[in-house]
Amino acid sequence: MKGASTKNTGARAGTLGTFAGVFTPSILTILGIILFMRLGYVVGNAGLVKALGIIFVANVISVLTTFSLSAVSTNLKVRGGGDYYLISRTLGVEFGGAIGVVLFLAQSVSIAFYCIGFGEVLSPMLPFSSPWLPRAIAALAAGLLFFLSWLGADVATRFQYAVMAILACALLSFYVGAWGAWSPELVAGNLWSSGSSPDFWVLFAIFFPAACGFTQGVSMSGDLKDPGRSLPLGTFAAVGLSVVVYVSAAVLLAGTQPGGVLVGDYASMRHSAAIGLLVDAGVIAATLSSAMASFLGAPRILQSMAKDRIFPFLRFFARGSGPADNPRRGVAFSAVIAFATISLGDLNLVAPVVSMFFLLSYGLLNYATYYEAHAASPSFRPRFRLFNEKLSLTGALACLVAMFAIDLVSAALAIAVLFAVYQYLGRIDMPERWADGRRSFHLQQVRTHLLAAAAEVEHPRDWRPQMLAFTGDSERRKHLLHFCSLLEGGSGMTTVVRILEGTGVTMLKDREEAEASLRDEIDAKGVKMFPLVVVSPDSRDAVQVLVQSFGVGPVKVNTVVTNRLEEGPSWMSGLREKNYSLYLRTAFRLGCNLVILDAGHEEWTALEERPSAERRIDVWWRGGATSRLMLLLAYLMTRSAPWEDAKIRMLALENEAGDSTGPSMAHPPEALPRDADAGLTEPSSEGKGSPETNPVVARLNEMLEDVRIDAEVKVLPEAGRKDMAELSRDASLVFMPFRIREGEALSVSGLKMDEVLKGLGVVAMVMAAEDIDLEAEPEEGRQAEMACAWDELQKAGKRLSKARRELDAASGEAEKLRNSYREAQSGPERRDELEKIGESLEQGEQLLEQAHRKVAKAEAKEREAVHDSEELGLRQQCGDPEGAVGESEDDRPA
Repeated sequence: MKGASTKNTGARAGTLGTFAGVFTPSILTILGIILFMRLGYVVGNAGLVKALGIIFVANVISVLTTFSLSAVSTNLKVRGGGDYYLISRTLGVEFGGAIGVVLFLAQSVSIAFYCIGFGEVLSPMLPFSSPWLPRAIAALAAGLLFFLSWLGADVATRFQYAVMAILACALLSFYVGAWGAWSPELVAGNLWSSGSSPDFWVLFAIFFPAACGFTQGVSMSGDLKDPGRSLPLGTFAAVGLSVVVYVSAAVLLAGTQPGGVLVGDYASMRHSAAIGLLVDAGVIAATLSSAMASFLGAPRILQSMAKDRIFPFLRFFARGSGPADNPRRGVAFSAVIAFATISLGDLNLVAPVVSMFFLLSYGLLNYATYYEAHAASPSFRPRFRLFNEKLSLTGALACLVAMFAIDLVSAALAIAVLFAVYQYLGRIDMPERWADGRRSFHLQQVRTHLLAAAAEVEHPRDWRPQMLAFTGDSERRKHLLHFCSLLEGGSGMTTVVRILEGTGVTMLKDREEAEASLRDEIDAKGVKMFPLVVVSPDSRDAVQVLVQSFGVGPVKVNTVVTNRLEEGPSWMSGLREKNYSLYLRTAFRLGCNLVILDAGHEEWTALEERPSAERRIDVWWRGGATSRLMLLLAYLMTRSAPWEDAKIRMLALENEAGDSTGPSMAHPPEALPRDADAGLTEPSSEGKGSPETNPVVARLNEMLEDVRIDAEVKVLPEAGRKDMAELSRDASLVFMPFRIREGEALSVSGLKMDEVLKGLGVVAMVMAAEDIDLEAEPEEGRQAEMACAWDELQKAGKRLSKARRELDAASGEAEKLRNSYREAQSGPERRDELEKIGESLEQGEQLLEQAHRKVAKAEAKEREAVHDSEELGLRQQCGDPEGAVGESEDDRPA
């Protein structure tokens, strides 16, 4: 069952510490044959500067992945399986299983790689030769390593100690000899590459396997005493030491051998060493240690996958041996793959793909850590504090870039294999055995998108059905669930609701059982819906609270769907027809559209048996909000595969088609006159004519063209109950408007729905509480109103600024005239000049008064614009527009 745990996976107590379990296998794999046999070649071809760049890029991937590994391994108790365990518990079983398969195969084949490398190094040292000698030596080496792995990790680890001692002696011999022969002149000559050397990425591809292997310790996670502490500490130590070794070795090689020798002689490190024989021993030890690490890691990945029961055919490998649960069956399987690969001899075609598998695992490990951190789950609490999710994302992208830069074909093939296994695991039916980070990631995305949607202004084009489906009868619920899934049209959401009346602690148990039953029915029906059971002492209170409070942020319920009330069990316990209509009216008054499904078992069975191409949806058009909602719901149904070929037919009475284009709010049923549409209407003479000339048909077709919905228009002169039943008898589904009056559901003609529905098949009765503007354009709606208000506010601000500037100018001019007038009065008597200045002053005062009135008028206009903008919430969203008004130097306010 879902949620089952697999605590038995790797539940044994580990025995290895940081040095033996993590540092040793990691460092022995990193300091492998590339160090001794290919580093000189890279330095000679690339030059020291570019070679250090190659080492830097390769180790950036190692370091970034180590940061990710340290974070995710300190966030949970790491059990057996290494990379597979970490990725599967973060990205899910599909990614985990896919990477587990490819890592197991890659490590098993790697055993053969390293053993063949061992054979190629050892065979020239022997006194005899044969074309089959390297393979024979490789097979003997694989057999020896198989024996050590069969005995267990403890015995194999003791063997690795001996290998590490040999590697240390080989490196010491090289450092002593190279230090004594190091020449600055040779370094200067080897700083840059020659013009004929391979390009950067070719040399990077040759060197990159040296950076692989730092996660070998992760494969031993099930054998560690304290994985959370040992994995980051041991891996960082191995990566740090390897960086020092490779950088120092590259610098020493550049200063001890000419570029031509480095390029042409793979044994250049041996020539620089104090004791060359020790370097030969180091090469042998390096190949065997890398093969040993793969022999220890691959079976444990296989065992972990087998215990998780991802692949049924792998369960045989779940059983281990001894107190340490040694995966001997996996060891034998890895040995079979290794021997088969050795028998092939030429591994050049397989080698790039295997390298890609390792690089792919590093990329997924980085992405898994970023994924977990980006989900912002409260449970993500790694003890490794230096972690940053951006570093993990950078590491994932670096791995992807490196894959395609090294070999495009091999990268594509590795990704294709991963994707194939991922798809296989995603399609097979298996229980969820553990919790991963995907749900946390989805919840975080929901939070982000809800906040973003709430920040946007609602527009008619954004409308989609958010439905509450009230149901209580299990048999009729099946049809209702199917019907709601069709109404969603792939864009809406449905929550299936049951209301249990009662109080007390026992109701909580009933609620849990009812919700579990709902969930089972939803799963059995194969629809994507949410179950909800509400316990309340009063059903009406429950409906009121639920309709008002259901949803999060901008996602609110807008449509209530239920079965038609019939004798027997109903959608609420003890519900009667009066209460039924009361609940519907309550939901309607709270702004919810109503959809009532009338579908008997026989009618629904006949509907499902009808081929898609023969299905037809009849929409009884009356104009107004309800008709537009019915037309939209009919269209949404045709988005579903079983209904994609269904035809829509729009039936309209010739003189009752209503306004087919413009928005018209639905009238509450209480507001309709008691005798409205009570009888049949006579056809008007002006509407008669052929469909081509009938103005009603033309108007409706034009409307359908504008709203981009394909439907056949049929205009009728009149339609009584018998006519409606006859016209829609062969329809697969009929959408019909209704209203509620005095507790009864009536047709818009005033007839009782019981009478109208006789003779019809599956019917959906609809009453709209909101107007769905099918022709809404992007430039319409609240955004357009806000834009107009914003423009008016800016204009008002400009007008006010201009009026104030004019007022300031008029005030200044009037003040000058006053001063001139006073001076003229105090001076010698100059009556003519005084009268002239007085006239100018009087005109200036008049202009000043006009400027005051203009400012007062502009201030009133601005207050009106501010009020309008505040009603639309514009100032809160956009801030004060005055600073946003782009004014010229001349328009700048005083």
